[in-house]
Formats: sequence, C-alpha cells, structure tokens
Amino acid sequence: MSITIRVRELREQRGWSQSEVVRRAGVRQATLSAIERGETKGIDFETLERLALAFEAHPAVLIEWQEPPGRKQR
Repeated sequence: MSITIRVRELREQRGWSQSEVVRRAGVRQATLSAIERGETKGIDFETLERLALAFEAHPAVLIEWQEPPGRKQR
C-alpha cells in the first residue's frame, strides 16, 4: 500500500509557489518541501488540516492511495 499526499499537484493546479502554500497554511517550508518530495514517514493531522484549509478542500482530497504493483485486489 502506498499513501501519498497530493500537495504538489494541487499547488501547481492553482499556480501557487511553495511560499504561497507556506503563507496560507502556516506550515514550515522544510515540512512542505519534504511532503512534496515524498520524504516524510507520515504527516500529523494538524498539518493535514492546515493544508486542507489552505487549499479549501476536504482533507481526503489531499490523500492518494495506490495499490502496489503486482498485488491482487480482494
């Protein structure tokens, strides 16, 4: 199972810079950068909520789940 946070995709759709997301969400630049690069082990609910509010989206919109290659679905 692979869970990713779709921040970069949403940011680029809106034409925002990382600095704009940082300003709107109130998260650290390093945190946003790590999330976008997929270098985080997890994301806390407060950060997810802040990002969702910044994008004016339900938190579920930020989360993407993918079945790993070769795994059979039930």
